[in-house]
Amino acid sequence: MDFCKLPTAANLENYIRELLRAHPQARTFCIGKSVLGRKIPVLTLGNTCGCALFVGATHGSEWLTSLLLLRFFDEVCAAFEQGKSLCGVNVGRAVFKRGIAVIPVLNPDGVEINLRGAPGALSAEKRVSRLSGGDFSHWNANARGVDLNHNFAAGWETLQKLEHEAGIYGPAPGKYGGPRPFSEPETRAVCGFCSTFNVRRLYSFHSQGEEIYWYYGPETPLLSREIGERLAEASSYKMILPESTASHGGLKDWYIKNFRRPGFTIEIGKGENPLPLEDLDGIYEKIEKMLAETLAL
Repeated sequence: MDFCKLPTAANLENYIRELLRAHPQARTFCIGKSVLGRKIPVLTLGNTCGCALFVGATHGSEWLTSLLLLRFFDEVCAAFEQGKSLCGVNVGRAVFKRGIAVIPVLNPDGVEINLRGAPGALSAEKRVSRLSGGDFSHWNANARGVDLNHNFAAGWETLQKLEHEAGIYGPAPGKYGGPRPFSEPETRAVCGFCSTFNVRRLYSFHSQGEEIYWYYGPETPLLSREIGERLAEASSYKMILPESTASHGGLKDWYIKNFRRPGFTIEIGKGENPLPLEDLDGIYEKIEKMLAETLAL
């Protein structure tokens, strides 16, 4: 499949429809809805219980991650159906051992706002326009002005202090963690999926920097460093420790703290968000081996 269209809600729905038509063994269902009522779909292959979960577009301006994950899912399905390997990884064996699940867009409202401006905010148009000052090019939050990757219960009090030190006290285009952990329906949706299906590995995709975040405090499993090193070797990305407001409140942080299993934040590409559509091919080619490695880890 050719993922050459921007991931608006309509295009995303078409992509998922085409993927299901092309790959009958794939499945999809809705894990929840956004603030504005947009569906948050997940695509699965193999046994969903105990799967590896891949999450894209947590931030509105980082929508390129959604197309990257859709392309990866397409290639995994094709290799699985044809009995082929992907970059040396036996996909059939990997999927039999641990299925995969892909949430291409966790923040559909944020993506629509970034791509379409105020009209993408629907009933929240006035609020979003006021918060953005009319510039939607760097919008990362959901429709309530909450940064979803600051909204998880991991170091919450520390994160609030860091936000206040940075002058962030309320809804904004990004970096505001909300009034309390899990205040947002999008955050609760992905947490519910992780708990319901006993997710065994988590890979949260962001942009940009070509970096891999693997650590969150003493709960971080020893295996996390080893897996991170393999991912870094396969992609030439660097393993990084988070700093400042990026050091708490994220999906990866909550997952490690709650499940004590390996979880990773992967920052794709280089440049200024939103990364352009034409960067997709080059980014995918650079990390295809890394993506394939995740299936066997």
